[in-house]
Amino acid sequence: MRAIHSAIRDAAKLCRLVQAKYLVAATKTVGAQSEPVTIADYGSQAIICRALQMHYPEDAVVSEESGAQFAQLVSEEQRTQVLELLAAVLGQPVSADELLAWLDFGVGRSAARTWVIDPIDGTKGFLAQRHYAIACGLLVEGRLQAGIVAAPGYANGAGALFYTRDGDAWRAPLVAGGGVKVNVSQRRDVREFLAVQSFERAHASKSRMGRAREYAGLGNARVIEMDSMAKYALVACGDADLYMRLPRAGSRYAHKIWDHAAGVALVRAGGGAVTDLDGGPLDFSQGDTLPNTGMIVSNGQHHARVVEAAQRVMAE
Repeated sequence: MRAIHSAIRDAAKLCRLVQAKYLVAATKTVGAQSEPVTIADYGSQAIICRALQMHYPEDAVVSEESGAQFAQLVSEEQRTQVLELLAAVLGQPVSADELLAWLDFGVGRSAARTWVIDPIDGTKGFLAQRHYAIACGLLVEGRLQAGIVAAPGYANGAGALFYTRDGDAWRAPLVAGGGVKVNVSQRRDVREFLAVQSFERAHASKSRMGRAREYAGLGNARVIEMDSMAKYALVACGDADLYMRLPRAGSRYAHKIWDHAAGVALVRAGGGAVTDLDGGPLDFSQGDTLPNTGMIVSNGQHHARVVEAAQRVMAE
């Protein structure tokens, strides 16, 4: 797994280069706001899939981007920019054919081991230079086994790499260096609880989640809003205690497995609890979507109470 850790660190480096080189200019150009995300998405995924192709050539991949999309949708200028960034990060020339092969590595393949990749989780957070994540989870025979999450915005922008190893959760510097084992918090006092939730209103119902906290006796918990799978990482390492994802009324949104797999693995390895809104486990074996409407992630101390509260809210 160290080769994949290294690749995700390189992907984070590429994303930071994109922000530094293109983001300011793009925000000044009407209609160009999506361009830095496009460049970073494909570059990040290419780096990760290149490492998988080299070290796990028989494995399958489920990912958000594809070579076909890149070939059809990305402008010639953006293609050149992606290739230049990859060459700079990898320290070697990269051809368009190599890039396409990396992007499509393992896609559509049936294998015992499947890597689930989100090259940039938290698109709006990336654009606003808040929080975003680069994530990779591992399924073995459809069961979630491991996860890696790079969180460049962690610790006021110092960043961190979170990963599972031998059933435990670990945190390491994002740029380089060894890790330390981390665990979920043991906080039970509701006055000390810290909840994290999505920054964007479109992702979940903030009013429903607020009522659920009230019903669970956690109405006085401090709430921080942030983007991406970094919320899972904060619960896994004890920086936060609760993360809920309750859908907005009438929502039919299907949760993609790449938005959750690596984060769920981290929280479980850190000793926390992750369930659907009914208290059951999340099922990652049903293709690229999760067969549930939301999730509850916690340090486990009041999890059953929060599940009951969420069910009450959803029944209203």
